Amino acid sequence: MENRNNVTKFILLGFSQNKKLAIWLGNLVIMISITFSQLTNQPMYFFLSYLALSDLFYTSTVTPKLMTDLLTERKIISYKNCMTQLFTTHFFGGFEVFILTGMAYDRYVAICKPLHYAIIINRQRCNSILLASGAGGLLHSLGLFLLTIFLPFCGPNEIDHYFCDVYPLLKLACTKTDKISFLVIANSGLMGMLIFVVLMASYVMIMYNLRAYSAESRHKVLSTCSSHITVVILFFVPVIFIYIRPKTTLPENKVFTLFYTIIVPMLNPLIYTLRNTEMKNAISKVWHNKMF
Repeated sequence: MENRNNVTKFILLGFSQNKKLAIWLGNLVIMISITFSQLTNQPMYFFLSYLALSDLFYTSTVTPKLMTDLLTERKIISYKNCMTQLFTTHFFGGFEVFILTGMAYDRYVAICKPLHYAIIINRQRCNSILLASGAGGLLHSLGLFLLTIFLPFCGPNEIDHYFCDVYPLLKLACTKTDKISFLVIANSGLMGMLIFVVLMASYVMIMYNLRAYSAESRHKVLSTCSSHITVVILFFVPVIFIYIRPKTTLPENKVFTLFYTIIVPMLNPLIYTLRNTEMKNAISKVWHNKMF
């Protein structure tokens, strides 16, 4: 594979990622607070802990050489590491997409079929959703990896991005990539749009079924679902914007990519805790006990 290339390394022209420490701390607090509290027995928080875990790995994969690259603006990454980064980034990104889908399914059953909730969303079903999320992420990332790994690179090696992504790499390939570009749209853009439509439809159905609930119950459900909807919109809209179009590298692409690689993982701890009394109580109890 690599013998076909004149390029053995790439130069990333993106910007520094000094927000990574905040992302790690916030998501670690969520993971530990859920794991060491009774919330770990509730499906919604079971999925939330794995969403936080996904965010930890996801934000690490978009940083080429982790902490050492925080000290320099000119990031150099080898060909092999670039391909590895492409695979791992899309694996954890795909995993996060399906975890968000699992969380929406959990809320849908809880609101629309409350009498059957304990039977439908049991621990075995949660584990199955978790395994399916991993399998979905693997298939998604493997597809993009196989589309990219056999491309020849023989010209410039400067990637106009802050990590190795498929469209900037297609731009550098010294062969026609129009057909591959449409496969990328099917793998990422159309898949993202389909899942986004399904998620939003599920939340519309949840809102519709809230009519039968009391004002206090509606307020609690709206508080939880509004957090989920905020994350879904912030994550999916930029993803769709980037991948639903044919091969393009617009200047604003890096800004939109920031949303689902940096901003959403950084905001997730705030979004899921500020309006969630159970989460705030768990954080208070767990960390108070650990400190005192």
